[in-house]
Amino acid sequence: MKNDLLSVDKASIAENLVMDTIDDDFFLFDHISSAPALRYPAKMTTAMSVICLSGTMEVSIDLKRYALRAPNYIVILPEQILQTHSRSNDFSGLFVVMSKSFVNSIRLNIQDTVPIFFYLKENPSTTLTPSELDLLLSYYSLLQQTMKMNDAALKKEIIRHLVHAFFYGTNSIFQNHRDIGKTRKSRKETLFDDFVKLVAAHHRDCREVRFYAGKLRLTPKHFSSVVKEVSGRTAREWIDDFVVLEAKALLKSTNMTIQQISEELNFPSQSFFGKYFKRVVGVSPKEYQKT
Repeated sequence: MKNDLLSVDKASIAENLVMDTIDDDFFLFDHISSAPALRYPAKMTTAMSVICLSGTMEVSIDLKRYALRAPNYIVILPEQILQTHSRSNDFSGLFVVMSKSFVNSIRLNIQDTVPIFFYLKENPSTTLTPSELDLLLSYYSLLQQTMKMNDAALKKEIIRHLVHAFFYGTNSIFQNHRDIGKTRKSRKETLFDDFVKLVAAHHRDCREVRFYAGKLRLTPKHFSSVVKEVSGRTAREWIDDFVVLEAKALLKSTNMTIQQISEELNFPSQSFFGKYFKRVVGVSPKEYQKT
């Protein structure tokens, strides 16, 4: 079944764009009105970097809430679920958006990309030092100037090389912050991190606590106590949140029917999915879809 999450794809951005693009695969814009409004959770089909220059913004990425205060830098990856909660009237930022096909065309070294992508999924936002802000502004300025070139083929090739440099600049910034803030995690914290990664990978297929306990080679009772101690929430609540977050995104961001969504999330029936959703959210899928 095709999953058409369209809220933050290149088409939705192009509709609002006030600047030039390259083949609807690479976008630069510097006005918040050009960014799609995200009152509800929506799955990303593009990569997006935002250099926050002034003001504040509060967003959620894969259930986690982030309060951004300038100067700040945030990176959202394809397949992550994004929601905007609020922003101050004086918020301003610079946006760089790339389709997955454009990212793939850059041909980054996989040994460099895999570690930083894993880190960004868990730590998408960081406060910038003055020198780091200057570095990102320099990259953005070069990209902006190149976008004005008339030779389309040459422009695209230069942009690819600049984005290659932009990636390594981003890598350097987050690497520096990771090293500064690095602390040794306890065994229980490591187990909880592994649990969250497992839920992200398997929440469509398995919603049973004992499945995740087994994967981590723990008894369900010990596993549940570890999750509760580290996070303050039960394992069941974490599993339900991942499932419901995906369901909400599908209900609001696609033209899929409730039956199709229940199948997409591997529920035995639409009725079972409806009861599950209402137990967690408080309203039926149909009622949520209409709000």
